[in-house]
Amino acid sequence: MSDDNRGRRRTLQGVVASHKMDKTVTVAVERLTPHPLYGRVMRRTKKYKAHDEDNTCRAGDLVEITECRPLSRSKSWRVTRVLARAE
Repeated sequence: MSDDNRGRRRTLQGVVASHKMDKTVTVAVERLTPHPLYGRVMRRTKKYKAHDEDNTCRAGDLVEITECRPLSRSKSWRVTRVLARAE
């Protein structure tokens, strides 16, 4: 195993899908991947729960999340910055 990625935290960009929980937002991250047989590019979405300390994010905001230590059973990401606000 190489030590190139050791100590680096993954960062993802996504859209806030829900902000109904206290200090937690659900972020939908989209990625494009080819179909295994036909090769057509498909859009795949995965939802991550991220920690939002100040409850500043709202649904529709474009945010950047960073991997961190587990904060709860399902939450191991943290909102680092808001890239764009929702209209």
